Amino acid sequence: MSTRKANLTGFSPRKLAAAAGQPAKDPWARNEAWRYSGPFTRGNRFRGAFPGFGIAVVAFAGYMVYEQVFLTSAHDTHGAAAEHH
Repeated sequence: MSTRKANLTGFSPRKLAAAAGQPAKDPWARNEAWRYSGPFTRGNRFRGAFPGFGIAVVAFAGYMVYEQVFLTSAHDTHGAAAEHH
């Protein structure tokens, strides 16, 4: 016994799709082309999602280096050795 339900109408969407195939020419191709070219490409859309993010990362990294190099001193240690007031 088959586990598939019998099709009452005899219509098969798979057979229809196989018989139809791909269209020879898409009439909307020219109208859709602008969505995938120029400023609307995937890379350009992602790049525009976070404006200034690259500059912010570089500025933050520069500040972290500055803080580690110039704003720490030998007397500014935190830990078990600094508990001997």
